[in-house]
Amino acid sequence: MLHERTGLIEAIRARFAHVDACPFQGPRIFFENAGGALTLKSVVETSARFAAIPDNQGRDNVASRALVDVIDTAKADLATFMNASTGQFFVGESGTELLFRMIRTACVNAPKGRKVIGSSIEHPASRSAARRWARIAGLDYVNVPHDDATGTVTADDYRVRLTPDVAVATILHASPVTGMGMDVAAIAWAIREVAPDCLIIVDGIQHAAHGQLDIDSYGIDGYAISPYKVFSRHGYGVAWISDRLTALPHDMLIDAPATGWEFGTRDTGSYATMSDVVAYFDWLGGEVSDEVDQRKRIEAAGRAIHAYETHLTNAMINGTGNLPGLRDMEHVTILAGADNPAREGLVSIVVDGMPSAEVVTRLNEQGIRTHTRKADHYSGNVLTPLGLSDCIRISLCHYNTEHEVAQLLAVLKNIRD
Repeated sequence: MLHERTGLIEAIRARFAHVDACPFQGPRIFFENAGGALTLKSVVETSARFAAIPDNQGRDNVASRALVDVIDTAKADLATFMNASTGQFFVGESGTELLFRMIRTACVNAPKGRKVIGSSIEHPASRSAARRWARIAGLDYVNVPHDDATGTVTADDYRVRLTPDVAVATILHASPVTGMGMDVAAIAWAIREVAPDCLIIVDGIQHAAHGQLDIDSYGIDGYAISPYKVFSRHGYGVAWISDRLTALPHDMLIDAPATGWEFGTRDTGSYATMSDVVAYFDWLGGEVSDEVDQRKRIEAAGRAIHAYETHLTNAMINGTGNLPGLRDMEHVTILAGADNPAREGLVSIVVDGMPSAEVVTRLNEQGIRTHTRKADHYSGNVLTPLGLSDCIRISLCHYNTEHEVAQLLAVLKNIRD
């Protein structure tokens, strides 16, 4: 495990900007990773370097050709990182925008009267797109209810509502509210059994920083991530699409290459920073394994990250040292249960008798950064069925420490005093 390797956590933390202090607030513990992870220092340096370059891709000069090489390298790195042997990668405005574009294309190319299926656990990025474009395209939307108690949706939940006329399906890989991961491969397989030609699009935005990505094993057609949630920066999203989705009629310029999905001149620096992210996972995999193959090192890093984040969330829930865990605090309720194997680096709670916003403020006054999720258009689909108006989201990544968890527990123990 990461913390069992002498000096490794320190080496990890040294690679991230603002790991223990906010440039505006000062010293703080960062437990708001689901809202946007910390940024690799290499990403900051790469962004600055490419921001200064005036040249564009597609010109007949040395600089332009160098930029194209950077983009091609980044796409190859992404293919290794996400284990995608076919299809293509492209960037857009954000993960949300890319989900809308993929879902829109899938829906408008489906025969009228067919169905779109998705689950109630999904973030509105995919859920809103699916409902909107199903209506416009003359398709019926089928909702798969998630389990309120566990904060998950399963292949069996999809299976009971599947019919052969389902043409488009959406899947959430991990919830930014409950922190629970879904078995994408199992859900996709269940869909293929009943509707083999269905176009399947996955929201991987919350999952990307917490575990391995393995597109070849999923049997899907689209996958989107938001790089600022996986150690890069704001301002763009990354999508992978299958050859089948690539070939469908889609928004494009007249007479442009038929397989192109990008609009306008893209920021080469955004692609380059994804190479930095992949290089980081590669480095970490080399620290926790003896693998020589890059993909194997990335897989090893993913396993180590998942194991260590499980260790941290267990410490948060069960206690550490002489501090009681969240489950032993009578004034604290843990969403989706204390013992939930689907958890990915996130624990959401409510404190009896205190508005969540007040709890977040008090934690922030103690230098602990968390976030309030409200039963609004972002989180109401999860919180409202639980009878909650809000909750406190405590989200971590593998650069957080058990000592930081202990500091959080010490404050929460007496938060109502």
